[in-house]
Amino acid sequence: MELARMQQLESLAREYGTPLYVYDSAVIENQYNRLLEAFKDVKNIKLNYACKANTNLNILKFLKSIGSGLDTVSIQEVQLGLLAGFEPEKIIYTPSGVSFDEIKQAVDLGVRINIDNLSILELFGQEIKNYPVSIRMNPHILAGGNSKISVGHIDSKFGISIYQLPHILRVVSNTGIRIEGIHMHTGSDILDIEVFLQGAEILFNVAKEFHDLDYIDFGSGFKVPYKEGDNETDIQYLGKKLGERFNLFEKEYNKDLTLLFEPGKFLVSQSGFFLVSVNVIKQTTSTVFAEVDSGFNHLIRPMFYNAYHNITNISNPDGRLRFYTVVGYICETDTFGTNRKISEIREGDFLCFENAGAYCFSMSSNYNSRLKPAEILLLNGKPHIIRRRERLEDLLSTTEEISI
Repeated sequence: MELARMQQLESLAREYGTPLYVYDSAVIENQYNRLLEAFKDVKNIKLNYACKANTNLNILKFLKSIGSGLDTVSIQEVQLGLLAGFEPEKIIYTPSGVSFDEIKQAVDLGVRINIDNLSILELFGQEIKNYPVSIRMNPHILAGGNSKISVGHIDSKFGISIYQLPHILRVVSNTGIRIEGIHMHTGSDILDIEVFLQGAEILFNVAKEFHDLDYIDFGSGFKVPYKEGDNETDIQYLGKKLGERFNLFEKEYNKDLTLLFEPGKFLVSQSGFFLVSVNVIKQTTSTVFAEVDSGFNHLIRPMFYNAYHNITNISNPDGRLRFYTVVGYICETDTFGTNRKISEIREGDFLCFENAGAYCFSMSSNYNSRLKPAEILLLNGKPHIIRRRERLEDLLSTTEEISI
């Protein structure tokens, strides 16, 4: 991390307190433009931000301002998107295992709907007329950086199996439902370009069975680097290879199509920094612990996914390098990093966890009755509070007291 960035983040930690999430809008915009540039040879390319990565209303508003659409997975995310100013037709709703009542709510809101279940597809076609939908296919591809984020394999709960295509066609024929798009998402942190190209061929073969499509949605799953020297998805190469193949298919299909992606982590992960204070340095017989004012209630990815987040001592960057195990204040094991080489840590120092823009605050909780942190957005380099720090009354706001 550059010294100027460390100084900026230390200043924010002192001004706003810790724990604190900080997001840099310039990084988000750069990632958005990188992806568009990679597919510049495709006539119709559209990015829909997968907002489950970070649902702060101001993040959504910023992405709308630079031209993004929105990918949502719950009716609440749909509602947040509408509150952020997205037009309903710019929102795609891709639920999994929700009630039909929730799907009907999405219809009432006028958003695009992506169906991943045969029974729901049939029910939708019977009960709701003249409302086009897309279909999420399961391509039976095992991909992703962790088993918990691999969602396109044969045993996945997501999507309709490609081997059930004849059943899909029968439902479409029987109900008259119009299919406007075909969708696939195989997982996250995918490095191998061949995975995307293999999935593309599967989608193209499915798409040939539908003669009035508007778009083909390839999901996302691009890998971002988490530490120095880490590999990432070669977006330029993917854009060249997949873009060429998409353009060829579009000619074969004999109709203009839109190429859709749903980047979430790729857009916001590297924009985020999570700042904490060191409460205690604890030396045991074999380990030096740096115990901080946070835990898996605020950042669960290292414990849930074994995810790596680079940790930097931003208040003593020139200190002698030593080995620390960085842990939180939760009453269970909440280890952020084991035996990390970090500039000497002192009680009161500020540590920064990098790549904290995606699936960090959005997966936070109030476990141990701890309060959630504040969030800051840097716009043109200037900090803006986009979520205040929680207070005790926030924990009690939905509680109904009874006489006992």
